[in-house]
Parts: sequence; structure tokens; C-alpha cells
Amino acid sequence: MSDNPTRQANNDGGTGAPVRRGRPAGDREAKRAELLKAAASVIAQEGYANTSLRKVAHRAGCTTGAVTYYFANKEELVTALAESRFDGFDAMLAAGRGRPDIRALLERWLLRTTDDPEFWPVMSQLLVHARYEPAFAAVIERRYARHRSELAALLAAGQAQGTIRDDIPADLLADQLGAIGDGWMMMFPIEPKRFTASRVQALLDAAITLISPPPGARRGLGS
Repeated sequence: MSDNPTRQANNDGGTGAPVRRGRPAGDREAKRAELLKAAASVIAQEGYANTSLRKVAHRAGCTTGAVTYYFANKEELVTALAESRFDGFDAMLAAGRGRPDIRALLERWLLRTTDDPEFWPVMSQLLVHARYEPAFAAVIERRYARHRSELAALLAAGQAQGTIRDDIPADLLADQLGAIGDGWMMMFPIEPKRFTASRVQALLDAAITLISPPPGARRGLGS
């Protein structure tokens, strides 16, 4: 394929100043999505530390110069990848607005293991390495804060309807559910055989029990 690269990096990490050579032909957003998919594949299979622009280019079937037209360096590439993953989280939360269904939300979260086997391995790698890259960590912090805020709003709506326990503030419940989901995400790549279909359902049941109103508790303000 003809890449018509427009940036030239000083090294494989792509940290040098870009040199434009003309715009590649084709759909820019489609090409970016293709490169992000290639980056996710490399990270999932080889780990974040072993990922380079050269490997991403090879996986995408183009040159490193073509990659650096869209992403100046590795940091910019993985930051865009993280943003795209959080966009997926936002879409899941948006689907629950108006009719809070926390179980369905958690189930969609867990089902990422089947509809995108690379999703959790990639996210676990990104979260671990964000600790060592301040700019990248700032992106993760900003998107996680928005994610928790949206989740807390859904939980608050459930509290008003009496389907979520209201003796614990919604923002604390959001932190708890986020920690549970992150724990599943971190362990699935290591112990995939433990997450059988029956165990997934049991995990969902347990999570819902934890946030449901205790027996005999008063209903929420919206009841």
C-alpha cells in the first residue's frame, strides 16, 4: 500500500521533530483507527514496554513514517489509544441514562472479554505504565474522573428509585464498583480460565447484592 509518509522521527520511539512530506491519501479517521487497533494488538501480545512505532507500523502494514504522520511519538499514540478506550466506557454509561441498570452495565463491562479479547490486557498495561509517565497519567486521571462522575450519577438515580442502597453516598459506591471492575480487568489476562460463564454471573450477582438496599431498608427519596 502507498503510505506517502509525512513525518520522520529521529528514532523508533518517534520523539524527533516531524518533517512533513505531504498528506497521505484516504480517510484520516479510518487510518487513525487502524493504527490504534494495530497498537492495541502489539501491546496485548508483547506488552507496553516492548511496543514501538516500528512494530505498530509492521502490524498495520505500513511504514514507521506513515505512523508518525498521525502520531508524533509513542506517547501520543498510546494516549490516543487510552482516550479511545475511555470513549468506549462513556458509551456504555450513556446507554444506561434514563433507566439505570447497573447489572447490565457491569455485564457489558465483563463481556468486553469476549467481544474484544485484547481490551483488558491493553487497559491493564496502560494503567500500570501511566504511573511512570506524568502526561499520560494526567489523561488517565481526567478520563477516570469523568467516568466515576457518570457512574455516580447513574447510582444516584438508582438510589432515588429505591433500587440502589442509599446509606452510602453514590460517589463512594462508584469508587467501589470502579475498583471491582478494575480488579476483574487486572486479573482476567492472568487467569482467563477462572472467568467462566457461571463465575461471571456469580460475580455480577455478588456486585449487585453489595449495592442493593439491605432487607427492610427504607426506599429512596423517589419512592
